[in-house]
Amino acid sequence: MDRVPERQARSTDRRRTAVSRIPVFNSPLLLGFDHFEQMLDRVSKTSADGYPPYNIEQVGEEELRITLAVAGFTMDNLEVTIEDNQLVIRGRQVDDDSHRVYLHRGIAARQFQRNFILAEGIEVTSARLEDGLLHIDLVRPIPEPQVRRIKIENSDKAKSKPQTIDVE
Repeated sequence: MDRVPERQARSTDRRRTAVSRIPVFNSPLLLGFDHFEQMLDRVSKTSADGYPPYNIEQVGEEELRITLAVAGFTMDNLEVTIEDNQLVIRGRQVDDDSHRVYLHRGIAARQFQRNFILAEGIEVTSARLEDGLLHIDLVRPIPEPQVRRIKIENSDKAKSKPQTIDVE
């Protein structure tokens, strides 16, 4: 029985180590996106076969883009919907090969459904199909801080008037 040298075995193990993803939601300006990232992690881990592959990129302070590789799908084969705070992308291809004889078939017509749970306030602004890639743009506007005046009353109403303080 052949044994693999220990040093070679360790280098093989290193190649199999999964590369961890860099968190893109660390900016203090993106409060609330961390929940979005956690939900995306959970959904991506539950996807059985990983098809179609996708990227999630930050394209601005308030903007994200999800890009799915959907080569072979036309606009008529794709559907993007929001259902119960989930972004749902479906692809359906019609397999009309009754007149073809394949010597080798490596490209299969397949269906898929990819779900992304959206954090509250996330809006889908657009979806476009370009060169076999489906780009879905998302935005979460950062709300403007609001200042309210809170009335503070003195317990001895006869001695002083009510005062107000600014609270942010």
